[in-house]
Amino acid sequence: MRGGRVLAGLSLLVAAACGQAAKDEPPVNAEDVMFVQMMVQHHRQGIEIAKVGASRAKDPELRTLTAAIESTQQTEVEMMLRWLHSWDQPITPATSAHDHHGGMPETDVKQIQALRRSGNFEYDLCNLLIAHQDDAVQMAAAEVAGGANPAVQQWAAQVQSSRKGQIDLMMELIKK
Repeated sequence: MRGGRVLAGLSLLVAAACGQAAKDEPPVNAEDVMFVQMMVQHHRQGIEIAKVGASRAKDPELRTLTAAIESTQQTEVEMMLRWLHSWDQPITPATSAHDHHGGMPETDVKQIQALRRSGNFEYDLCNLLIAHQDDAVQMAAAEVAGGANPAVQQWAAQVQSSRKGQIDLMMELIKK
């Protein structure tokens, strides 16, 4: 009888400890998951655009910017994949999920192919990247407003700031 009470007491302690660990995990909601899933794909498109820019741009500032975008976004993709894995979430959202998340358009593969053939390359590159980075700013704003995970929200705020800075720089480059 006494052994049964000890075993029951240990079971309660283990259960309490397990419950405590779960409470210590940062919260994650559907907005966090959707934002990260969509940003993985968005970043992969951005990396493709940046690769084209880094290889074709003549302006040294634009070449540096696109190389930095490629490197930064690759690192961010790896971070986002780790988040999704730790949350036991799929890498990609459901097919129709884009529609339910503001309907943000993706950068079309045809747009990237057209950029490769562009006769006004740097202007077209800046315009495509400006639109692409503005989409990131808007997606990040939705996360800041509706997300629950502090790390994801902090990163989303950083995305807003850094992408706005990139847009400003590209607007100046277009004026050259």
